[in-house]
Amino acid sequence: MKETCYTQLTNGHSEVRQQGRTGTRRAHTLQEDDAATEPPPQGTTKPRLKVLLADDHPVVRLGIRAVLQQLPEIELIEEEATDGREAVEMVKKHTPDIVFMDISMPGLRGIEATSRITKEFPATKVIILSRWETEEYYWGALRAGASGYLLKNKATTELAKAIQRVVKDGEIYLAEDIARRLRKKFPLQQIAFVKSPLEDLPERQREVLQLIAEGQTTKAIADILRISAKTVEYHRAKLMERLHIHDIPNLVRFALRHGLISQES
Repeated sequence: MKETCYTQLTNGHSEVRQQGRTGTRRAHTLQEDDAATEPPPQGTTKPRLKVLLADDHPVVRLGIRAVLQQLPEIELIEEEATDGREAVEMVKKHTPDIVFMDISMPGLRGIEATSRITKEFPATKVIILSRWETEEYYWGALRAGASGYLLKNKATTELAKAIQRVVKDGEIYLAEDIARRLRKKFPLQQIAFVKSPLEDLPERQREVLQLIAEGQTTKAIADILRISAKTVEYHRAKLMERLHIHDIPNLVRFALRHGLISQES
């Protein structure tokens, strides 16, 4: 991650190149460059990129879909996910090339879904859609395996560029507003190690915390996670002990403060 951040800040671009010991991943031989200039054989077409949309706001999905439909290289999957668990299941079903993932969704937040998808399907690229501009969220998304981070208020204007950088160029893409602010404001050492307190929680406890904050009952949480009610109570007790929080209202405030749920939830 340090090498990734350094390249972005010194080059002054909104993309981030991922570097190894011998240079960038985009090294080419002369033969590869010559081959790239040859026209494709007649009668063949380049396969289109399959894209899945995952967002619990219909208006957002509609706006993103309208833009992507104008891109000839994109094949939109008809099904759309409205929560993190649906997104994971639809990736298993459709194996998309790209997932545009809302960072805050009910049941399982986008960062958790991203982590599961990128571990199980490393060929699938996840680009986060978010209204959060603070470093805690975008570096958390990248640590979870996301290849890009777009701000919802300007996402439609950057979709094509993000796809180009992430899929075709093999780079990480950050929203232009965020990249511009990073270049001006943050030293590299601060950026590389920004961490959310949520990352100190085990995955199951994060799931239980999100569902508690969304107002789910113990029985409902047990049914959603397919565990016993006693196990839910155990995780709730461990959460309170770990966070030094001793009632549900303050658990909800903690979840809101750190973006585990949105104010709308």
